[in-house]
Amino acid sequence: MPVAVMAESSGSFRRLLEQCETQELEAPGGIATPVVYGQLLALYLLHNDMNNARYLWKRIPPAIKSANAELGAVWSVGQRIWQRDFPGIYTAISAHQWSETIQPIMEALRDATRRRAFGLVSQAYTSIVADDFAAFVGLPVEDAVKGVLDQGWQADFATRMVMPKKSGVLEASFNRFIPSSEPAPVPPIPNEQQLARLTDYVAFLEN
Repeated sequence: MPVAVMAESSGSFRRLLEQCETQELEAPGGIATPVVYGQLLALYLLHNDMNNARYLWKRIPPAIKSANAELGAVWSVGQRIWQRDFPGIYTAISAHQWSETIQPIMEALRDATRRRAFGLVSQAYTSIVADDFAAFVGLPVEDAVKGVLDQGWQADFATRMVMPKKSGVLEASFNRFIPSSEPAPVPPIPNEQQLARLTDYVAFLEN
């Protein structure tokens, strides 16, 4: 029986994850429904559990993958996470019209990614071009700058630079998220040098 998404907190998503894992284990012949596979894969991504996400993707029968485009769309988001391509994560999430069982998880993943990006930039930079920062957090420039000004950061509107405020604790997990809002248009991808530096810093933190 498919699991309906009623989760509104990280604890609820964790319980949903456990339910999906149980349903897969107890499925006839070991083959779960596409809905269970889709939710389970998305939930692994939300919790930044890339190893289990990869193993799950490998064991989903090819016939189920080919008959359910949404599974491929979820995995496309996972590939961007694996590549630490933050702008690509937002693009992949926005590119698909998600079903009602997947959409809340994807909204939570988008918000968790955004929170994580804010934290990483605050640790890696003393200043960053506003357009590059906006792409990294997946928001229009105006919204991105307004958001950080509310958090005590500084901005120079003449030079279009943002000066992060160093946070005491880096929020770098995928199981915390800010309240979801309407999906924002994805701004242009920043220059390769800026993105390379940011992704290298992500890799440094995770190793």
